[in-house]
Amino acid sequence: MDDINSRLLKIEERIKVAAKKSGRDLSEIKLLPISKYHSLDKMQAVLDKGYLEFGESRVQELMEKNEEFSAEVEWHMIGHLQRNKVKYLARMPRCKLIHSVDSLRLAKEINKRARQEERIMNILIQVNTAQDDNKFGIYTKEAIEMVKKIGSFENVKIKGLMTIAPYSDDPEEVRPAFRKLRGLSEKIEAEKIEGVEMKELSMGMSNDLEVAIEEGATILRVGSAIFGEREYN
Repeated sequence: MDDINSRLLKIEERIKVAAKKSGRDLSEIKLLPISKYHSLDKMQAVLDKGYLEFGESRVQELMEKNEEFSAEVEWHMIGHLQRNKVKYLARMPRCKLIHSVDSLRLAKEINKRARQEERIMNILIQVNTAQDDNKFGIYTKEAIEMVKKIGSFENVKIKGLMTIAPYSDDPEEVRPAFRKLRGLSEKIEAEKIEGVEMKELSMGMSNDLEVAIEEGATILRVGSAIFGEREYN
């Protein structure tokens, strides 16, 4: 797994350089390996390097991998989440954070299932900062009102925001999407909504992580740039 180790080192170095350049504390920035469609062996190589949290986009794959790894591994759900799959995540104590809450109906279902399991589910609100009809996420103008409503739910805790920027070969082209998410986070923070934190900004992937760090990202979602080509079988 030398290839994975070398790729991981390159990503870590890029994060260090970007954090230093933007005057940020490296401890504020989490590299989240996105393990969807990657094998258990590859994941073990990353786990051996001290990474104990992984991101998955499909509930079924997350559940299967959860059975394979020890109790120290925790999971982030980063993909579009259907309401009928929420119950499985609620039953999984090691599901640490759901990044992709994009509707009030989904948040209500998470709250309901979390209440049944007598737990609090940590979530991020997914915002479609690019206002792209082909992407999931609520539009910026709807976000504050939705956050206020979800903030009253007893078994859900909003920890911040997430966005998926449009892919571009030029990272500067996606800066406005990241900047808009940070600005929205600051607006929500200023509202001082009870039960709501704006601690996390999940944004940035391998092609644009430097710009994301400069704009305040706290969680960087990086997959194939660490693991290599996906194994769809």
